[in-house]
Amino acid sequence: MERPTRQREHEGTQEQEDTDEQTSRACPECESESITSDGSGELVCEDCGLVIEEENIDRGPEWRAFNHSERQSKSRVGAPTTQTMHDKGLTTTIDWKDKDAYGRSISSKKRSQMHRLRKWQERIRTKDAGERNLQFALSEIDRMASALGVPRSVREVASVIYRRALSEDLIRGRSIEGVATSCLYAACRQEGIPRSLEEVSDVSRVEQKEIGRTYRYVAQELKLKMEPVDPKQYVPRFASELELSEEVQSKANEIIDVTAEQGLLSGKSPTGYAAAAIYAASLLCNEKKTQREVADVAQVTEVTIRNRYQEQIEAMGIH
Repeated sequence: MERPTRQREHEGTQEQEDTDEQTSRACPECESESITSDGSGELVCEDCGLVIEEENIDRGPEWRAFNHSERQSKSRVGAPTTQTMHDKGLTTTIDWKDKDAYGRSISSKKRSQMHRLRKWQERIRTKDAGERNLQFALSEIDRMASALGVPRSVREVASVIYRRALSEDLIRGRSIEGVATSCLYAACRQEGIPRSLEEVSDVSRVEQKEIGRTYRYVAQELKLKMEPVDPKQYVPRFASELELSEEVQSKANEIIDVTAEQGLLSGKSPTGYAAAAIYAASLLCNEKKTQREVADVAQVTEVTIRNRYQEQIEAMGIH
């Protein structure tokens, strides 16, 4: 057991020596340690300008650009691949502008030809019913995500979940819109972006009951690990829409923490729980909002806020 230990110690010493040699490298001309890479594959001394190494591999493009328009005109790559398009954005598209490579307008004969080519190119992008299904579902996810104002990462996750559901044949017997909406709701929960089932159903063409039923089915079949929604995730958004201060937000979070430790959160709606905490915090911080105002923002009833509010102030020991 002694030899491997010595070997590891020797290797560690060798690596340390190599690292020290790189960090303490000095210029042979002026003995300065200000050695930098100029971005073109050369190591240059900042003090005297001596090129120390020029054989480094430059992994950048061979062209130079000094502003955004030059960079766009010289770049020879397309857009990055994305899961939000049925073909992952790899197909070539014919530009809708009727202009040639030099920016000049093309003749009417060429315009009609380009119109026919665009039409056929759009037709052959989807080769079977599965791709047409995917194209429609991903466009629905993109539309609903834009209406909800969720970031790009949520759209990507929702698209991946829908692709998995399609490959597992979970769409059969269910509407495409229903499965797409449930995938978007699941993605919001996975990414920690708080959107209630009511908010998602408002931008969807499917009833809330069907979305919930389909969501549970998809999550169970795909074994999606979903943690319970934390009411504190809703507090910043609700408080911002009600124009409440940071003090109210901090107090609402404190109320949620204290009462959740006592088990009051179990079996309760997180949106209603957060709304009640905000209402209680606004009263305690002298920034009173009516129950109707809070209920409209949180999309819950005033009765829910009253019930949760009474439970929370009793648990906090406030009279």
